[in-house]
Amino acid sequence: MEERERRSGKDRRLAVDRRKFDDPNYKGRERRSRRSRRSGVERRKAESILNGKSILAVDDEPDVLEILEEEIMAACPRCTFHKATTYEQANELIRAWAYELIILDIMGVRGFDLLELAVAYQRPVVMLTAHALNPEALKRSIEMGARAYLPKEKLGEIVPFLEDVLRYENLAAWGRLLTNLKGRFIFRWGENWKKVDEKFWKEFDKKIALIRK
Repeated sequence: MEERERRSGKDRRLAVDRRKFDDPNYKGRERRSRRSRRSGVERRKAESILNGKSILAVDDEPDVLEILEEEIMAACPRCTFHKATTYEQANELIRAWAYELIILDIMGVRGFDLLELAVAYQRPVVMLTAHALNPEALKRSIEMGARAYLPKEKLGEIVPFLEDVLRYENLAAWGRLLTNLKGRFIFRWGENWKKVDEKFWKEFDKKIALIRK
């Protein structure tokens, strides 16, 4: 059985190799495919609303900040990206710089205290969390003026969420986020997670529905 599988895999590889030589258009299609992928990345870099913006990320885990920097700078290499690992560092930077987007961890850096400060300076804020991933923290983030609330497991997909924060008004951005993360929240918190604070979520969903009309 294993021998047949090895032969089958080898046959498929040989078939691909033969196609490279037998099909005169194969190399041309491969080159066009690679150019298309490269041009797609380049268009994204050129078109990202984050390009040219100043961004601050605050987290007590250097690895998280490294991933954020890699993801954001790959999509928008012309943005300014600052990092802080403590509440004190972030407090000074928020007061000193007119950031166009701030990403805050909740645990470890007094994220809600920094959120209050950033909102007072009218800076758009994204809350990022692993340990405080719960409906209560989501509600508190909304009430305190955050523009988004993301689980850290979405780090590798964070750029589109950040772009939505700058591209859409507050309620519209929240509507898109709650739609995109609906399955994730249900998986983590159950189908009826909004019933913990049903009145709040009914009113909030109603506001989002109104702007969609």
